[in-house]
Parts: sequence; structure tokens; C-alpha cells
Amino acid sequence: MSEKLHTPAAEAFLRLLQIMDELREKCPWDRKQTISSLRMLTQEEVFELSDAIISEDWKGLKEESGDLFLHLVFYAKIASEQGQFEVADVLNAVCDKLISRHPHVYGDWVVKDEEEVKRNWEQLKLKEGKKSALEGVPSSAPALLRALRIQEKSAKVGFEWEETEQVMEKLREEVGELEQAVQTGNLEEIRAEFGDVLFSFINYARFLGVDPEEALELTNRKFVQRFTDMEMMAAAMNRRLADMSLVEKDALWNQAKQKRAHG
Repeated sequence: MSEKLHTPAAEAFLRLLQIMDELREKCPWDRKQTISSLRMLTQEEVFELSDAIISEDWKGLKEESGDLFLHLVFYAKIASEQGQFEVADVLNAVCDKLISRHPHVYGDWVVKDEEEVKRNWEQLKLKEGKKSALEGVPSSAPALLRALRIQEKSAKVGFEWEETEQVMEKLREEVGELEQAVQTGNLEEIRAEFGDVLFSFINYARFLGVDPEEALELTNRKFVQRFTDMEMMAAAMNRRLADMSLVEKDALWNQAKQKRAHG
């Protein structure tokens, strides 16, 4: 273990801690920051990291991972100043948690596959004092991601459809209820039923093995690409997209689709 303390990774981490100490002492901006002021900046860093992952941009992944490391060290530094905890407490806590939740690696448990590991993980969390299988899903997470995690966690304790077709049938049922709500014109009822449809769609994606967040982001990017192509084609005709008729815009849209299909 003592040899590992002198690895390049360990030395680099100690260097980051030292730089954080210096910035907190000598830089007016860094000295002013609080956990609240950093929160939104941290979320932005996570989104930038996500962009790099989606694009498989390894250079960007390295850079954004470093930015996120910095933020985590920053929180630990502020906590230390407040007498709450040290960075070592953070690292030791996650190490202890990983060991206790992997008895098939650090103990004598035997598991047959990944799914059994996931089920055991949730059961161990409940034994640690968690009051609900749904604990750990952040209330501030984006609604789509939160719905997915809620479904995954409830499934791990057996609250789950057995067949994919059952999920599709439930989705059809929810769409029907949404159509009925639309006919009433009651906005609150429409909102509630629309939410049920989205929740069911996410569940269906899960059964199909599709990450709904990733799927939607791919569609977002595809739309942006095609729409940008439309704007460029309109400009090449000395036209403004806003001044074109819907028929003309639809024609440009189809051209943009063909361009990307053969690009």
C-alpha cells in the first residue's frame, strides 16, 4: 500500500489539493466561493462532461473530468474550513461503501450475473438504514432522468412488468386517457395525463434497452443539424426562413434530411 502512495496519480491528486489551498488563500474569486455559489457551475461542468461522453471526445473527456475533480476538491476544502469534513473523509467513506456493497468481491457472497449484483446492492442499502428503495434519486435531477432511476430502483425490488408487451399496453392506455383529458380542456388533467404518458414511454424505452435521455439527445442534435441546414439553404437562395411558406419549409426540411442521409 505504501508504494501506491507515490504513484503519479497520488502525486497529481496531492498537487491538486495544494493548488486548491493556495487559490483559496490568494485568489479573490476562489476565496469568495461557497457551496451554494458553486452548485450551478458544477452542474454546468457535468453537462460539459456529458457532451464529451456523447461525442466520444476523449480529449474533452479528460479536460472536463479534471474540471469536475476541481469542483469536488473545492467542496471538500470549504467543508474543511467549516469544520464539517476533510477530503480524506470523503474518499474513505466511498471506499468503505464500495467494500460493504461488494461482498461478492470482498466477502464470500457468490453472484451469477450483473442483475443479481444490482438486486443485492439495493438490499444492502436498505440494511444500511435506507427507509425506501427509492432513496438516492435526487429530487433536483432532470425529470426524465429521475423517472428512469425511479423505475430502475422500484424494479430491483420486484415492482416490475413481466413482458415488454404489457408495458406497451399500459402506454396505449395512458395515451387514451390523455386523449380523453384533451377533450375536456382541463389543463391540470391534461398535464397529469401527459406526465403519465411520458413516464410510460420512459418505462417502455427501459424495456427495449434504450437510454431515453440518450435517444432524445440524439434526436435533438439531429433536429438542430437539419434546421441549421435549412437556414443555410434559405440564405443561399437569398431568402429568410421566417418569410417562407410552410410548404417551402417542408421542402427544405426534406432536402436537409436527404443531405444528412447521404452525408
